[in-house]
Amino acid sequence: MPTSAPPANRFERRRAETRQALVRAARQVLAETGDSSASIQVIAERADVGLGSFYNHFESKTELFDVAVTEALEELGQFIDERVRGVEDPAEVVAASFRLTARMADSHPELQQILRDRGLAQIHSDRGLAPRALRDLRRGIASGRFTCSNATLALSAMGGTLVSLVVLRLARPDLDGDEAASELAEMVLRMLGVPADDAHEVTRRPLLDRS
Repeated sequence: MPTSAPPANRFERRRAETRQALVRAARQVLAETGDSSASIQVIAERADVGLGSFYNHFESKTELFDVAVTEALEELGQFIDERVRGVEDPAEVVAASFRLTARMADSHPELQQILRDRGLAQIHSDRGLAPRALRDLRRGIASGRFTCSNATLALSAMGGTLVSLVVLRLARPDLDGDEAASELAEMVLRMLGVPADDAHEVTRRPLLDRS
Protein backbone atom coordinates (compact mmCIF):
# COMPACT_ATOMS: atom_id res chain seq x y z
CA MET A 1 0.00 0.00 0.00
CA PRO A 2 1.43 3.41 -1.03
CA THR A 3 2.70 5.63 1.74
CA SER A 4 3.52 9.33 1.79
CA ALA A 5 7.08 10.55 1.97
CA PRO A 6 8.43 10.46 5.52
CA PRO A 7 8.42 13.75 7.44
CA ALA A 8 12.21 13.82 7.33
CA ASN A 9 12.06 14.34 3.55
CA ARG A 10 9.67 17.24 3.89
CA PHE A 11 11.84 18.70 6.60
CA GLU A 12 14.96 18.48 4.47
CA ARG A 13 13.15 20.02 1.51
CA ARG A 14 11.96 22.96 3.59
CA ARG A 15 15.39 23.32 5.14
CA ALA A 16 16.95 23.52 1.68
CA GLU A 17 14.36 26.09 0.60
CA THR A 18 15.11 28.24 3.64
CA ARG A 19 18.85 28.07 3.02
CA GLN A 20 18.39 29.01 -0.62
CA ALA A 21 16.15 31.93 0.37
CA LEU A 22 18.91 33.26 2.64
CA VAL A 23 21.55 32.88 -0.09
CA ARG A 24 19.26 34.58 -2.60
CA ALA A 25 18.67 37.45 -0.16
CA ALA A 26 22.41 37.89 0.33
CA ARG A 27 22.93 38.03 -3.42
CA GLN A 28 20.18 40.64 -3.74
CA VAL A 29 21.87 42.79 -1.10
CA LEU A 30 25.16 42.52 -2.97
CA ALA A 31 23.45 43.37 -6.26
CA GLU A 32 21.74 46.45 -4.85
CA THR A 33 24.46 47.92 -2.69
CA GLY A 34 27.61 45.83 -2.90
CA ASP A 35 27.53 46.06 0.89
CA SER A 36 28.05 42.97 3.00
CA SER A 37 27.56 44.90 6.26
CA ALA A 38 23.77 44.49 6.18
CA SER A 39 22.50 43.03 9.43
CA ILE A 40 21.36 39.45 9.80
CA GLN A 41 17.91 40.82 10.68
CA VAL A 42 17.73 42.66 7.32
CA ILE A 43 18.82 39.55 5.42
CA ALA A 44 16.34 37.32 7.25
CA GLU A 45 13.52 39.77 6.54
CA ARG A 46 14.51 39.90 2.87
CA ALA A 47 14.46 36.09 2.80
CA ASP A 48 11.13 36.06 4.64
CA VAL A 49 12.43 33.67 7.28
CA GLY A 50 12.66 33.93 11.05
CA LEU A 51 15.83 35.32 12.54
CA GLY A 52 16.37 32.12 14.49
CA SER A 53 16.33 30.12 11.26
CA PHE A 54 19.47 31.88 10.10
CA TYR A 55 21.65 30.07 12.63
CA ASN A 56 20.26 26.70 11.58
CA HIS A 57 22.12 27.20 8.30
CA PHE A 58 25.03 29.58 8.83
CA GLU A 59 27.31 30.32 11.76
CA SER A 60 27.82 33.94 10.75
CA LYS A 61 26.92 36.59 8.22
CA THR A 62 30.43 36.28 6.78
CA GLU A 63 29.83 32.60 6.06
CA LEU A 64 26.54 33.41 4.31
CA PHE A 65 28.11 36.02 2.04
CA ASP A 66 31.02 33.68 1.27
CA VAL A 67 28.54 30.99 0.23
CA ALA A 68 26.55 33.49 -1.83
CA VAL A 69 29.70 34.58 -3.67
CA THR A 70 30.94 31.04 -4.24
CA GLU A 71 27.59 29.78 -5.51
CA ALA A 72 27.16 32.77 -7.83
CA LEU A 73 30.58 32.19 -9.40
CA GLU A 74 29.96 28.44 -9.60
CA GLU A 75 26.72 29.07 -11.51
CA LEU A 76 28.59 31.40 -13.86
CA GLY A 77 31.30 28.78 -14.35
CA GLN A 78 28.73 26.13 -15.24
CA PHE A 79 27.05 28.53 -17.68
CA ILE A 80 30.36 29.24 -19.42
CA ASP A 81 31.29 25.54 -19.55
CA GLU A 82 28.05 24.91 -21.41
CA ARG A 83 28.63 27.76 -23.84
CA VAL A 84 32.16 26.62 -24.80
CA ARG A 85 31.36 22.91 -24.82
CA GLY A 86 32.81 21.32 -27.95
CA VAL A 87 35.21 24.18 -28.77
CA GLU A 88 38.58 22.59 -29.55
CA ASP A 89 40.87 25.61 -29.72
CA PRO A 90 42.16 26.47 -26.20
CA ALA A 91 42.66 30.10 -27.28
CA GLU A 92 39.03 30.41 -28.29
CA VAL A 93 37.89 28.78 -25.04
CA VAL A 94 39.92 31.24 -22.94
CA ALA A 95 38.84 34.25 -25.01
CA ALA A 96 35.17 33.26 -25.08
CA SER A 97 35.16 32.56 -21.34
CA PHE A 98 36.66 35.99 -20.66
CA ARG A 99 34.14 37.73 -22.93
CA LEU A 100 31.18 35.79 -21.54
CA THR A 101 32.15 36.59 -17.96
CA ALA A 102 32.37 40.30 -18.80
CA ARG A 103 29.01 40.17 -20.56
CA MET A 104 27.33 38.36 -17.65
CA ALA A 105 28.79 40.88 -15.21
CA ASP A 106 27.14 43.65 -17.21
CA SER A 107 23.73 41.98 -17.21
CA HIS A 108 23.76 40.58 -13.65
CA PRO A 109 24.29 43.28 -10.98
CA GLU A 110 25.19 40.81 -8.25
CA LEU A 111 27.99 39.33 -10.39
CA GLN A 112 29.29 42.79 -11.19
CA GLN A 113 29.45 43.69 -7.51
CA ILE A 114 30.95 40.33 -6.56
CA LEU A 115 33.68 40.54 -9.19
CA ARG A 116 34.46 44.15 -8.30
CA ASP A 117 34.59 43.69 -4.53
CA ARG A 118 35.69 40.07 -4.17
CA GLY A 119 37.08 39.05 -7.55
CA LEU A 120 40.76 39.30 -6.63
CA ALA A 121 40.20 37.11 -3.58
CA GLN A 122 38.52 34.50 -5.78
CA ILE A 123 41.22 34.26 -8.48
CA HIS A 124 42.76 31.14 -6.94
CA SER A 125 39.60 29.67 -5.43
CA ASP A 126 38.94 25.95 -5.84
CA ARG A 127 35.38 26.61 -7.06
CA GLY A 128 33.71 28.89 -9.56
CA LEU A 129 35.62 30.48 -12.43
CA ALA A 130 39.18 29.94 -11.21
CA PRO A 131 39.57 26.14 -11.51
CA ARG A 132 37.94 26.20 -14.93
CA ALA A 133 40.25 28.95 -16.18
CA LEU A 134 43.27 27.11 -14.77
CA ARG A 135 42.14 23.94 -16.55
CA ASP A 136 41.85 25.78 -19.87
CA LEU A 137 45.21 27.50 -19.46
CA ARG A 138 46.94 24.20 -18.68
CA ARG A 139 45.31 22.62 -21.71
CA GLY A 140 46.58 25.44 -23.91
CA ILE A 141 50.10 25.14 -22.50
CA ALA A 142 50.15 21.35 -22.89
CA SER A 143 49.00 21.59 -26.51
CA GLY A 144 51.57 24.26 -27.38
CA ARG A 145 48.88 26.81 -28.19
CA PHE A 146 50.17 29.00 -25.35
CA THR A 147 53.88 29.62 -24.98
CA CYS A 148 53.78 30.72 -21.34
CA SER A 149 54.90 28.03 -18.91
CA ASN A 150 53.20 28.92 -15.63
CA ALA A 151 49.42 28.53 -15.68
CA THR A 152 49.01 29.86 -12.14
CA LEU A 153 50.77 33.13 -12.95
CA ALA A 154 48.80 33.40 -16.17
CA LEU A 155 45.59 32.94 -14.18
CA SER A 156 46.62 35.77 -11.84
CA ALA A 157 47.19 38.10 -14.79
CA MET A 158 44.00 37.12 -16.56
CA GLY A 159 41.88 37.35 -13.40
CA GLY A 160 43.29 40.76 -12.54
CA THR A 161 42.54 41.96 -16.06
CA LEU A 162 38.93 40.79 -15.78
CA VAL A 163 38.40 42.49 -12.41
CA SER A 164 39.92 45.69 -13.80
CA LEU A 165 37.47 45.57 -16.70
CA VAL A 166 34.53 45.25 -14.30
CA VAL A 167 35.77 48.26 -12.33
CA LEU A 168 36.18 50.22 -15.56
CA ARG A 169 32.66 49.33 -16.71
CA LEU A 170 31.21 50.56 -13.42
CA ALA A 171 33.16 53.80 -13.69
CA ARG A 172 32.45 54.25 -17.42
CA PRO A 173 28.95 52.96 -18.19
CA ASP A 174 29.17 54.63 -21.62
CA LEU A 175 31.98 52.28 -22.64
CA ASP A 176 31.20 49.59 -25.22
CA GLY A 177 31.49 46.59 -22.91
CA ASP A 178 31.62 43.91 -25.60
CA GLU A 179 34.35 45.68 -27.57
CA ALA A 180 36.37 46.39 -24.44
CA ALA A 181 36.11 42.72 -23.43
CA SER A 182 37.25 41.59 -26.88
CA GLU A 183 40.22 43.97 -26.84
CA LEU A 184 41.32 42.84 -23.40
CA ALA A 185 40.80 39.18 -24.33
CA GLU A 186 43.07 39.82 -27.30
CA MET A 187 45.72 41.26 -24.99
CA VAL A 188 45.40 38.22 -22.73
CA LEU A 189 45.93 35.84 -25.67
CA ARG A 190 48.98 37.79 -26.80
CA MET A 191 50.33 37.61 -23.25
CA LEU A 192 49.85 33.84 -23.42
CA GLY A 193 51.90 33.71 -26.61
CA VAL A 194 49.24 33.67 -29.33
CA PRO A 195 50.42 35.63 -32.42
CA ALA A 196 48.87 39.09 -32.76
CA ASP A 197 46.85 38.47 -35.94
CA ASP A 198 45.60 35.15 -34.62
CA ALA A 199 44.66 36.65 -31.25
CA HIS A 200 42.67 39.41 -32.95
CA GLU A 201 40.76 36.94 -35.14
CA VAL A 202 39.97 34.55 -32.28
CA THR A 203 38.60 37.28 -30.02
CA ARG A 204 36.23 38.52 -32.73
CA ARG A 205 34.61 35.16 -33.36
CA PRO A 206 30.86 35.08 -32.60
CA LEU A 207 30.07 33.74 -29.16
CA LEU A 208 28.19 30.46 -29.35
CA ASP A 209 24.57 30.66 -28.24
CA ARG A 210 23.32 27.40 -26.78
CA SER A 211 20.22 28.88 -25.13
